Amino acid sequence: MKFLILGAGGVGGYFGGKLAASGADVTFLVRERRAGQLQQDGLVIESPLNPPPGTQIIPVKTISVGELKRGYGCVILTCKAYDLDAAMDAIAPAMDGNCAVLPLLNGIEHIDRLDARFGAGNILGGSCHIAATLTPEGIIRHLNDLHRIMFGERDKSITPRVKAMATALEKSGVETKVSPDIMLDMWEKVAFLSTLAGMTCLMRANVGEIVAAPDGATLMKRYFCACCEIATKAGHTPRAHFVQRMTGVISEPGSKLTASMLRDLEGGGQVEADHIVGYMLKKARELGVEDGLLTVAYTHLKAYEARRAAGRLGK
Repeated sequence: MKFLILGAGGVGGYFGGKLAASGADVTFLVRERRAGQLQQDGLVIESPLNPPPGTQIIPVKTISVGELKRGYGCVILTCKAYDLDAAMDAIAPAMDGNCAVLPLLNGIEHIDRLDARFGAGNILGGSCHIAATLTPEGIIRHLNDLHRIMFGERDKSITPRVKAMATALEKSGVETKVSPDIMLDMWEKVAFLSTLAGMTCLMRANVGEIVAAPDGATLMKRYFCACCEIATKAGHTPRAHFVQRMTGVISEPGSKLTASMLRDLEGGGQVEADHIVGYMLKKARELGVEDGLLTVAYTHLKAYEARRAAGRLGK
């Protein structure tokens, strides 16, 4: 199977690089500057999972938007949700009816938009768990030992393309799971992520700091319960073991855990407010779920976006 990876940042660069290093046929669709970097230095991954000294340099193929043609079996899409329209335009020349898109974006809403653009039969469900970032020098820095991909057909079937993708990913050493219910996995992730992002951004604090504050643990659990109710009313009831485990995560004393959205916000960057917190708020109102905390969290994020757009951060 031929893979096309959109971008070579923290997520796409890591998973695509591991595929390429294992011998898979991988091409990165990147901008000119990144292409030059990759051609000169290779794709560089620093990871605690690499053998000492921990740095892996991988020769990779690159292509630009104007050069893209058909013939790929899978496009792995790892853009930010706010860049989805541009990403769909970029990969469109590769979509020939036989090419599957594996989106590894946060949230759920992107699925409907991809369906509308390329047809539901070409869109898989997917989710990844990794902490990785792209440094200014172009190095992909993997921050811990978690590197997991879950994916599957949304109708729960096990197709030849899913088997082929799983074989390639397993060979790369990436933790791989073909999910029997990928939409449930995605709803569980967005329920947790909306809670973590909404609350850590709203409180400008990590989980441990929130839990230590008066009523902090209560508010965290209230937000998470609302998100689980939204998922349930949408037809994807979170599993008991997931709810128990994530309740422990969001109420752990001393935890340093924050959402990446808080790091983006504190750095003055763009945030996925509409796609994670805003989407769950919209579903809460559609499904009749009490939305007080989600409303406050979303309003807070939109006020931040307005100040950022006006150049008023830090003033």
